[in-house]
Amino acid sequence: MSTNHPANSATGAAPSTGEPADSADPTASVTSPSSSPSPPSAASPRYRRAARGAFADLSPLRDNPDYRRVWFGQAVSSIGQQMTAVAVSVQVYDLTGSSFATGLVGLFSLFPLIAFGLYGGAIADTVDRRRLGLIGSAGLAAVSAVLAAQALAGLGLVAVLYAAVAVQAGFFALSSPARSAMIPRLVPSHQLPAANALNTVSMNLGLTVGPMLGGVLIGAYGAQAAYLLDTVAFTATLYAMWRLPAMLPLGERKGRASVLDGLRFLREQPNLRTSFLADLAAMIFGMPRALFPAIAATFYAGDARTVGLLVSAPAVGALIGALFSGWVSRVNRHGAAVLASVAAWGLAIAAFGLVRNLWLGLLLLAVAGCADTVSMIFRNTMMQVAAPDEMRGRLQGIFIVIVAGGPRLGDFESGAVASLTNPATSVVSGGLACLAAILLLAARRPAFLRYDARHPTP
Repeated sequence: MSTNHPANSATGAAPSTGEPADSADPTASVTSPSSSPSPPSAASPRYRRAARGAFADLSPLRDNPDYRRVWFGQAVSSIGQQMTAVAVSVQVYDLTGSSFATGLVGLFSLFPLIAFGLYGGAIADTVDRRRLGLIGSAGLAAVSAVLAAQALAGLGLVAVLYAAVAVQAGFFALSSPARSAMIPRLVPSHQLPAANALNTVSMNLGLTVGPMLGGVLIGAYGAQAAYLLDTVAFTATLYAMWRLPAMLPLGERKGRASVLDGLRFLREQPNLRTSFLADLAAMIFGMPRALFPAIAATFYAGDARTVGLLVSAPAVGALIGALFSGWVSRVNRHGAAVLASVAAWGLAIAAFGLVRNLWLGLLLLAVAGCADTVSMIFRNTMMQVAAPDEMRGRLQGIFIVIVAGGPRLGDFESGAVASLTNPATSVVSGGLACLAAILLLAARRPAFLRYDARHPTP
């Protein structure tokens, strides 16, 4: 159909009659078959829907008050805990002047994370998870208060700091499986991918905002300011846990839950086991954080500030990936998404090892962090949906052990290869090894590639 005044489809200009566009013939908006349609304007409903769909789906926060309170409490306490982590490191270094002594902070937290992570998951499968989360949060708040008291008193005892870090890690590992196992009871199953994306937002807010805010407070008012603010921040989590209903595990309760039962269950469930193996491949082979000081000096001729940029880049990418995660709820092939995102992580890390431009390197690390967020969203959703409720706590405990131990194994792997060759070879080979491991998993477990969230099987 032709019109009297066809619009210019390239520029969107008004008809060439000299009439104002709003006084033109009503049929002027109809184009001939040979004309190209004008692109949708930014105000069109289709454009607005597409823009909304790109951002994180907020429906779990909007529709579920209990989840909203838990999420807010986690976000606030995560920021506080990262402030405390910075303050402890600063205090230990100020007292000792030793990087080795500062590095021991991580070692003192590792063993409680592993031990209490496993047993915390087993406990969470037999008790009221709300009560366990409440006890853990209260314990963490108490440890932060002790840290504040020792800083205000000027004790200057490194042993006190090490002990506080160990107790803090124990409380976190004891209660974290319970808090994670609650999520499928707080939101409907179709909102779990969006809820897990929002959880990564809160976690990465802590990783990015916490250290920066902690550095400012410590520089202005001392470590005690960070500890005190962290103590206050836990009131948000305590309030959220207090408002929850009882969270007794579903199904038949058979007395004390066994850690070994959780390990046996995981061994017998190929899809969940493969998701854990994919995560281990990424952290062991593709985690070059131990090399960041050497990379900053040899790749970029940088200093400690460069190291800080390298450390924060993956967290920034992860936060961006979580903020633009509105699409994840429309994906049903979770297994394929996990393998694709971990493969993207490996490729980004390998490419990072080849570049010598700082900003391009930071961009590649951010891409890796974004891919890690996507993998985490789908792995957590698979674990929460495919596993029975009476096993969720133990699986979350095993997950904590992997998250705590995997990066440490990655530090060893990357450091060992770098000592035998050089940092660049270690980074590139690690990224390629991660990719090879994912291709091997895809070949060995084709059923994982076909995993469909609409018909979840562990």
